[in-house]
Amino acid sequence: MSLTTATLLPGLLLIALGALFLFNHAAVVTSLKRFPRSRSAALIFFGLGAAWFLYRIWHLSEADFGQYRRALFVFFAAVAVGAFFYVPDFLAVRGLAVLVLLGATPLLDAAYMEYEQPQRLFMVSAVYIALALAIYLGASPFRLRDFLEWLYRQPRRARVLGGALSGYGVLLSIIAFTY
Repeated sequence: MSLTTATLLPGLLLIALGALFLFNHAAVVTSLKRFPRSRSAALIFFGLGAAWFLYRIWHLSEADFGQYRRALFVFFAAVAVGAFFYVPDFLAVRGLAVLVLLGATPLLDAAYMEYEQPQRLFMVSAVYIALALAIYLGASPFRLRDFLEWLYRQPRRARVLGGALSGYGVLLSIIAFTY
């Protein structure tokens, strides 16, 4: 992935996410508040995260326990399927956290050793913040529910957050074309 693409993708994602918070439409607010415990969101996000993780397991090299990849694949596939039955609460949040964790690798790889491009640090900083949030929310997914409840107690808070996310997304999108 090129550095331009790796910077443009998070920029566009932040613009879209910011727009959700910026335009406080009742249907969007309701959907966002239901997201942490949504079964359909869990199927989508956790399903995609599990599939991507299992793909990475299946393609392990010999240096990375590749000789055990079948056993690891079966074990983690069983854990993923079992999670839907035994730990269904906040599975959508955990799935989103898995996607963020796995999606950060190609973005950070694109910026690796690009010292002559200091503006790459805007993208890298956003990715590291997303990684920290993913680890935090993966360990305590109920915190997203609490945050969304707090955020929508006053509509102004959501608009400020949406404006900040959209603004940073626009900045990243502009920076993407400066390499």
